[in-house]
Amino acid sequence: MTFKETARCPYSRARTGVFYTRHGPIETPCFMPVGTQGSVKSLTPGELLEMGAQIILGNTYHLYLRPGHELIKELGGLHRFMNWHRPILTDSGGFQVYSLASFRKIEEEGAIFRSHIDGSLHRLTPELAIEVQEALGSDIMMVLDTCIPYPSTPKDTEEATALTTRWAKRCLKAWRKKELLLFAIVQGGMSKGLRRRHTEELLELEFSGYALGGLSVGEPKELLFEMIEASRPLIPSEFPCYAMGIGTPEDLVECVHLGIDMFDCVMPTRNARNGMLFTSFGHIVIKNARYKEDQGPVDPDCNCYTCRNYSRAYLRHLFMARELLAYRLNTIHNLHYYLKLMEEMRTAIKNGSFLEFKKDFYAKRHNKISI
Repeated sequence: MTFKETARCPYSRARTGVFYTRHGPIETPCFMPVGTQGSVKSLTPGELLEMGAQIILGNTYHLYLRPGHELIKELGGLHRFMNWHRPILTDSGGFQVYSLASFRKIEEEGAIFRSHIDGSLHRLTPELAIEVQEALGSDIMMVLDTCIPYPSTPKDTEEATALTTRWAKRCLKAWRKKELLLFAIVQGGMSKGLRRRHTEELLELEFSGYALGGLSVGEPKELLFEMIEASRPLIPSEFPCYAMGIGTPEDLVECVHLGIDMFDCVMPTRNARNGMLFTSFGHIVIKNARYKEDQGPVDPDCNCYTCRNYSRAYLRHLFMARELLAYRLNTIHNLHYYLKLMEEMRTAIKNGSFLEFKKDFYAKRHNKISI
C-alpha cells in the first residue's frame, strides 16, 4: 500500500492522507509546482523546499526532446540532474503532443508528431513513454493517453477513450521498475456515463493511483465539477486521486471538497511571469498604475520572502522595467500562496473545520478589502 488516508471531512469528501514514494512521503491534498524541463522557472530547488514544496512535476515530452532521457539517465537520473531529492511526477507527454506539436497524427501504435523545437519527426508510443520515464527515474509515472479538444463529438470521444484504455494496458505491460509508481488517466470527454465506464475499466487493472485527465480545457466550471463527480466516488479510498492541470485557487478548494488529493498547474508560475499575483483577497495585476506608489506588501496575510521584504511599488517597477528579479519574486509569492493554501486545507480537514475554512476563503475574496 502506498497511500494512507489520515482524516476526512464529515460533511464533504475532502480528506487528508500520506502518499509514500521512494523519495519520501507526501502529505495530501498537495499541489505540485510544474518543472516541465527539469526546472521550476526562475527558482532553485532549495527555494522550493523552503516554501514547502513536497513534490514537483516534470514532463516526458520536453525531456525526451531536450536534452534526451538517455543523457539524463547517464548523469544519474532526473533527481540528481536537477538536484531535487524529493518526489517527482512526470506527465507522459500526451497532452504536450496534442497542444504543442506543429504536426500530429494519432494511430493505434502511438502518436506521430513534429517537435516544436526543430520540426524533427518522432513517434511516441506507450512503451516509449514508460521507457523515458523509467530512465528519468520518476517516482510517479503517467500512462500515455489521448487528448481531445472541447467540444468533441460523441464518436471521437468514444474512440479516444477506448484508445487510452488500450494504451494503458500496454503501459502496464512495459512497466519494469516496480519501485516507480504508475498512474492511469481517466478520460471520457464531457460524458458522465463514459467517464464512469472508463473509471471502472481502469480500476480492473493494477495501477498505483488514478488521475482525471481531459479537464480544464475550456469547458464551463460546472461541467468540470460534474465530470469529477462522475469519476471520483468510484475510486477506492486506498488510491490517491490526481486532477491534472486544474489550477485556480477556487478550483483547488472545490476539488478538495470533492475528494481530490493531488494537483498541478502552470498558473501560479506562468501568471507570475505575466504580472498576476494571487492573494487571499483575490488576484492583483501588478503593472496597474494604482500600485506605482503602494508601499504595502502584495498580501498583508502572506509571510513569503517577497511579501516580507518588498512593496507592491517595487514589484511594479521591476515588472515594468522587465527586470529578471520581477519574475523570481512574483513566482516565489505565487507558489508560496498555492502551497500555503494546500497546507491550510490539510489543517482544516484534520481539525474538522473544512467547511468553515471554505466559507472564510470565499468571504475574503468577495470583500477584496486590500486590493
